[in-house]
Amino acid sequence: MQKPELLLPVGNPESFYAALQGGANAIYLGLKQFNARGRAKNFTSGQLFTILKEAKKNRVLVYLTLNTVIKNHEIPELIDYLHFLNQTKIDGVIIQDWGVYFIAKKYFPNLVLHASTQMGIHNSLGANFGGKKGLQRVVLARELTLHELGEICKKSKVETEVFIHGALCYSFSGMCLYSSYAGGRGANRGLCTQPCRRTYSAVKKSEYLFNLKDNQLIDLVSDFEKMGVSSLKIEGRMKSGEYTYRVAQAYRMTLDDKNQGQNAKELLALDFGREKTAYFMGKDVRTAVSDKTVAGVLLGKVVKIQGAFIFLSSKMKIEPGFRLRFHIPNTEKQESVKVREVEFENGLYKIHSGGKNVKSKSEVYLSGISDVKFPSKLDEVRQPNNPINNGFKRKIINELKGKNQSGKEEFYFRINSMEWLRKMNFNEMEGLFLAFSKISWSRFDPELPFIQKFKHKVYVEFPKFIQEDAIPFYRDLADKMVRSGIRNFVISHLSQKDLIPPKCKIISNENVYAFNDAAAQCYKGEGISVFSYPQEIDFETLFSLSHKDGIVPVYFHPELFYSRMPIDMHNENNELTDDMNLRLHRYRRNGVTSIVPTIPVSISQSKNKLKTKGFFRYLIDLSYEPVSKNRAKTIKSRIVRSEQIQPSNTFNFNKGLK
Repeated sequence: MQKPELLLPVGNPESFYAALQGGANAIYLGLKQFNARGRAKNFTSGQLFTILKEAKKNRVLVYLTLNTVIKNHEIPELIDYLHFLNQTKIDGVIIQDWGVYFIAKKYFPNLVLHASTQMGIHNSLGANFGGKKGLQRVVLARELTLHELGEICKKSKVETEVFIHGALCYSFSGMCLYSSYAGGRGANRGLCTQPCRRTYSAVKKSEYLFNLKDNQLIDLVSDFEKMGVSSLKIEGRMKSGEYTYRVAQAYRMTLDDKNQGQNAKELLALDFGREKTAYFMGKDVRTAVSDKTVAGVLLGKVVKIQGAFIFLSSKMKIEPGFRLRFHIPNTEKQESVKVREVEFENGLYKIHSGGKNVKSKSEVYLSGISDVKFPSKLDEVRQPNNPINNGFKRKIINELKGKNQSGKEEFYFRINSMEWLRKMNFNEMEGLFLAFSKISWSRFDPELPFIQKFKHKVYVEFPKFIQEDAIPFYRDLADKMVRSGIRNFVISHLSQKDLIPPKCKIISNENVYAFNDAAAQCYKGEGISVFSYPQEIDFETLFSLSHKDGIVPVYFHPELFYSRMPIDMHNENNELTDDMNLRLHRYRRNGVTSIVPTIPVSISQSKNKLKTKGFFRYLIDLSYEPVSKNRAKTIKSRIVRSEQIQPSNTFNFNKGLK
């Protein structure tokens, strides 16, 4: 039984040296571009060579994060970047975008590729598909149960990597649109503004409904080893060297000696993170939400302020070098103070405020201890500049381009309820996507005469999340539909094509991201008849694509949060608002919670512009519309005439996506 590697996050020089000293087998880091922690300090190319040299001396592997989706205009820069990485002998490149995969595999085949958790791999179907495509490792979704993880490891031949400590996203990673919707800062572009850490109102008062505690799976290390998990991953590229070192020590201790569990937990008690949960690996996932967003160890409260001095209570002895964070009462404001000198008077600790505006009754958190120092600088190693051959680069770009295709306008509709079926006019559409729940599929009769009459227009759509034990259900569903003459399918993950019998038509939906020509080319090479553009795309990116034969989502309610995690809102109408008064609705289907804005996204008024630019396939998504006989016809007629639909908004289409 091989011991899993311990994989540590590195976002700055201190955390690099901390990881080495803490016992890492491997580290992961990002450079200044194309990584999903855009707000971390990250590294320069010169520093990367220093890291590689030092890591090799310590027998530590280095993985580089290239785990954002790439806009089409960034393809030339991406090619330069991959060419550079190809010369570094990096041990692995962690990717999200299938376009990055396509370019790397075809033109830089020596690069070792890992599937980021943002690639959405959550079952053995996805893991095995990644293995077949030549991915050396898949980073699995954080939402798996222990049983599901065991089944995936048993059934998959590819290496598996599991997050065992650090922050959790409320949504499945790669499936959160909230930050993008609220301000054009895409989580899939590495710029998440953490909307799950904000307050929401469901029954008059504001609550932290989606604010997850931090992941901590120290008790399960032995289980992971027995399952054959290849790598245990710590989250935290934006954390300090202290965090990296302390967490590394704890998990190293447990990996090397199973009797050190208690000592390891004592170390983790001072990781300066949030409250802890074992999430879906644990027993009660409902306790995973916290009403506190502040990270650190709660020490006590500010008792009084006298001039420039703070007097505070603390259950722990406060010493010089401590970093304290003060949570100002009844606000979201925080102030940080580094303790220079400290006095103990009448049971209270007295420290200088350092000019910070700390208020009485503020909660006091310990956010750091300067008990160990790490170097804060990395040398820049100058390497010979070996730029890519311009002819080779032009060849790659030209081979990614699509052929100009034009055709008559095609309208596709999506419904998620059988109540819609009798309301739809098949003569008015090219295809109808049936995004039904498992219960609805079990009641659906494909032999009904009107279904058989229009079976060439009926599409079976698979969901974004298929838990491990549901794979046979969807494979059987596909077989059943084909036996009834329905041979059209829509997939939400590229691996789902392996559920579908031969000689069927496959459309990939908006969740199979196509932000660039390389991704579009990849999907066509995988036998996808028609691909779709993402819901969060902007017009600038859309119009830059040479592959214009995809499906443009022109009317839809985006699923801002898409999560396995249930929430209790204490009301029956499932309505809530965020702290910017955005009205939302909660849905729970197939074991998944979706948070959806009540107002739809519509670019109906831009249809003529889309047509002029060469786009001719459009999707109207009625999944979150009240069932109505005339609604589908009304929406389509507005789009045909390129008229605005109100109320609606245009998401990122006009404002852009950063």
